[in-house]
Amino acid sequence: SPHTFTLPWERVSEQRHILGASGVQGGYWFHKLYRLVFGRRFDFSGMTFVAKTATLHERKGNVKTGVWEMFFPQWIRVNFWQGQALNAMGLPNPGLRALLAQGLWQERKEPFMISIASVADTKKKRLEEIRIMIDLLVMFKETFATSFGLQINLSCPNTGHDPKELIKESAEQLDIAGRLGVPLMPKYSIASAPIEAMLELEHHPYCDAICVSNTLSFGSEGIDWQKVWGTKTSPLAKFGGGGYSGKKLGPLVREYISRLRDAGFKKPINGGMGILCQTDVTLYRDAGASSVFLGSGAMLRPWRVKGIIAHANSLTWR
Repeated sequence: SPHTFTLPWERVSEQRHILGASGVQGGYWFHKLYRLVFGRRFDFSGMTFVAKTATLHERKGNVKTGVWEMFFPQWIRVNFWQGQALNAMGLPNPGLRALLAQGLWQERKEPFMISIASVADTKKKRLEEIRIMIDLLVMFKETFATSFGLQINLSCPNTGHDPKELIKESAEQLDIAGRLGVPLMPKYSIASAPIEAMLELEHHPYCDAICVSNTLSFGSEGIDWQKVWGTKTSPLAKFGGGGYSGKKLGPLVREYISRLRDAGFKKPINGGMGILCQTDVTLYRDAGASSVFLGSGAMLRPWRVKGIIAHANSLTWR
């Protein structure tokens, strides 16, 4: 039977209506620079932590080591002036077992969210990986100092297979994850999650909320890539094209949320992409989102982070 829906940021003493995008609070080297330059304006307090997406096994992704790669990474392109980014990071992480063995999640004092994804090449293997990951989380659950929710990433464009295949099996992944007994929030891309399919989740007992959207694969419909990025060919073509985030994606995600609400979807929607200022947060609220998440805006407009978070927490949400 469905469990009572309580998202990690819903507390008696403090209401938080903004999450970090998965991994945005990862302690990157440039965060130190931002704090030095922008001081308290670059401050994540008041925003619910969402861990970087973990896979069952270790993944190197497209990130290389070395000083040159640190300052001039090959897997990302950024246009600060226009507030846009393109990345092909590829979900690098040490694997869920290693992350749980580190014990850092277990030590967190405030409710947060873990993000997981399977990148196996067949449905059978993906479901088996999700099953093993849930087994691991069940095993370690009692060692956590605080409550947590689970985001199931069904939308990453940089993992080497068609995300549309994952959407079809999302209900089965939710069934498997349901026994963990924590809030479940599958994450989708607007490019691969038809409104009609999403409506089926309205009655799924373990779907507590949904998150939209992940980055948009370069070349996807809805964006004039020549106009937006200056080329019809991705500069990250050797990595599969990469995923776009930034200013031009926000209106598309908000339109998607509005259409989903008009179609009758009533469950909470955590919306994000293209949030670069406080006005963008209000636009998401008005489109029908129940909360927002801050991702590329933390990199592209770091001096606005604190204000965006405070504004999101000051609004009345549905």
